[in-house]
Amino acid sequence: MNRFWSVVAKGFAMGVADLVPGVSGGTVAYISGIYDTLIDSLSALSGKGLASLRKGHFLEAWQAVNGPFLLALILGIAAAIATLASPLHYLLEFHPVLLRSFFVGLVATSVPLVGRHAQPWAFDAWVWAALGCAIAGFITSLPPLVQSDHPLMLMAAGSLAICAMLLPGISGSFLLLILGAYAPVLLAVKNFDFNKIASFGIGALLGVVMFSRVLKWLLKTHRRPTLAMLTGFLVGSLQALWPWKSQVRPLYTHSDGRVEWLLENIMPQGSILHLTSALALSVSGGVVVWGLHRWGTSRSPNTGS
Repeated sequence: MNRFWSVVAKGFAMGVADLVPGVSGGTVAYISGIYDTLIDSLSALSGKGLASLRKGHFLEAWQAVNGPFLLALILGIAAAIATLASPLHYLLEFHPVLLRSFFVGLVATSVPLVGRHAQPWAFDAWVWAALGCAIAGFITSLPPLVQSDHPLMLMAAGSLAICAMLLPGISGSFLLLILGAYAPVLLAVKNFDFNKIASFGIGALLGVVMFSRVLKWLLKTHRRPTLAMLTGFLVGSLQALWPWKSQVRPLYTHSDGRVEWLLENIMPQGSILHLTSALALSVSGGVVVWGLHRWGTSRSPNTGS
């Protein structure tokens, strides 16, 4: 039971990260020591788990996908989304600098923690890291599209976003923002719109079934280059989380009258108190990551705790 609630807590942390554009739940999974277990469990959904299910061996299928682990993780993520979707949406709207400051510290501290597993850092590793940095930087610099809440759009967005959420450094929620589905998904959760939630969920399930097997193969056969690229993803994603931004031009207007702006990074500005608060929150984000990392490495990853 201790392991179960430990995974629930880590799932909650993943859910919090996935709610914020620019932060990946995959980052939290990696630094908390459950990443390989997560990928193995998800890839089994379309492998051993599905094969056992077709034979009617339900208990065998449950064991094949590491059912208790996935259940605990899903409970934690769902709890975070249900309880924090509205508060985080409020903070993004009215206190974006302070919120991004916390998460920029979280992601920046994650860089060496992920990068240490890509050693030795020879020339090829640096090339893969540079490529990952360029890809993440390009993706996170794209402007958001006009939002749509059509079920097929939400299904496609869910499929792509879940793939991003599994990758440290690529934010699923930021990808939703680019696709114009971030606000509709949050609104569906807040309003308990089960039709839209189901559309998004089906897309996410399809995406995770397909992508997890690819990711498992990469980690098994090309682990060091893959981890080097994931480290680059983290570095490239930092530009999206830079706390201080200016509004360049309006992109479109939401149904409630809010205007979506194209943003660009600017130099830090504000009062001494505001700058100090931003720095303190950035340091706090780093401390949280280090604590998660110590918590994850204090237990064997194979236990799924």
